[in-house]
Amino acid sequence: MTELLQTVPPNADLRPAPDKPIAPDRLTSIDAYRGLVMLLMMAEVLHLHDVAKALPINTFWGQFWHFLSWHQTHVEWVGCTLHDLIQPSFSLLVGVALPFSIASRLARGQSKLQMSAHAFWRAVILVALGVFLRSTSRPQTYFTFEDTLSQIGLGYGFLFLLGFRPVRDQWIALGVVLAAYWTAFVWYPLPDSPLDYEKIGVSAQWFREHGLNGLAAHWNKNTNLAWAFDTSFLNLFPREKPFENNGGGYATLSFIPTLATMILGLIAGETLRSMKPAAAKFRWLLVVGLAMLAGGWLLDWFGVCPIVKRIWTPSWVLFSGGWCYLLLAGFFGVMEIVGWRAWAFPLRVIGMNSIAAYCMVHLFESFIFRALPTHLGHKIFESLGDAYEPLLHGAAVLLTLWLILLWMYRRKIFLRI
Repeated sequence: MTELLQTVPPNADLRPAPDKPIAPDRLTSIDAYRGLVMLLMMAEVLHLHDVAKALPINTFWGQFWHFLSWHQTHVEWVGCTLHDLIQPSFSLLVGVALPFSIASRLARGQSKLQMSAHAFWRAVILVALGVFLRSTSRPQTYFTFEDTLSQIGLGYGFLFLLGFRPVRDQWIALGVVLAAYWTAFVWYPLPDSPLDYEKIGVSAQWFREHGLNGLAAHWNKNTNLAWAFDTSFLNLFPREKPFENNGGGYATLSFIPTLATMILGLIAGETLRSMKPAAAKFRWLLVVGLAMLAGGWLLDWFGVCPIVKRIWTPSWVLFSGGWCYLLLAGFFGVMEIVGWRAWAFPLRVIGMNSIAAYCMVHLFESFIFRALPTHLGHKIFESLGDAYEPLLHGAAVLLTLWLILLWMYRRKIFLRI
């Protein structure tokens, strides 16, 4: 301590500069949570559905793999699996990171105008990249805006401007977005009966199994406001034949409630950047997360608004947002409060290069999948039997992708937009 004091001039001003913003510390828990989200997306290559299909369901291991397979798929309409939480988690974390990004840019001396120009340019790039990646993986989709990156980009500019407002205004914006979107769907009239199943791309059997009644019927697949919007909007772009429906029920207008999810992340990020004690931040995430989870479930249970991820209903914003808050609280508690960080290194490798990981899955995954048997032979993936061949093959692809990300991490190569 004496040596340290001797290095400070006696007339030095030790007070912090009052007008100079302080750059925020990076929270490793945010990177780890983002890494888990991207890992779940990348893990689709494990093809757990094929493993479960090859095993009898009446055995212990058969039930185990069927359980994992179910959580690696999206629910048909109402409900939620672990896989359904990937997109809301990724979207929410965009909002969580924004207060840290703004503070960092202010600390580097950037003006609000410079930051705004960069934010809106970033939004354009995200939208374009989402359109490109979607059309690359599914060539017959043409112009479509339901990709995660496009959905984030369409609302990112507004989110950025909201990042300069007080938290109270952010809560108000969240409420306005959810209430207005719910009202718009209820206002749109229900379809005439009988339905033209061929036009909407939904079978009569699907409606018998998954269709909603009463007020909730305003959120049925391909008969709702968002579907009607796309039948006009998407036909403004060049197409071989007119757009009539989306096979999965996804819609462009989902970017509006996705913005609400990002606002939830923005509010959480403001809390994590605040001067509150770490334990208080953890409790806040826990309490608010449980409240949103209960709120979304009650809206669905009373038939006010169903929990549907595919069209991002307001109740889905609350329900999925609650789960995201709880997951964020878990990572924050373990890594920032308890201090256990080393275990999350594999996740941080992915989370700190999430855009690169996202692009690699769409652009390189199929090439690696085909190349590995060519160079290693098929037998190496059949060592545990035919049932587990898709799992071992996919695990090798997943490891290859992670090693590429590790190489980038070691050389400090991070893809940023």
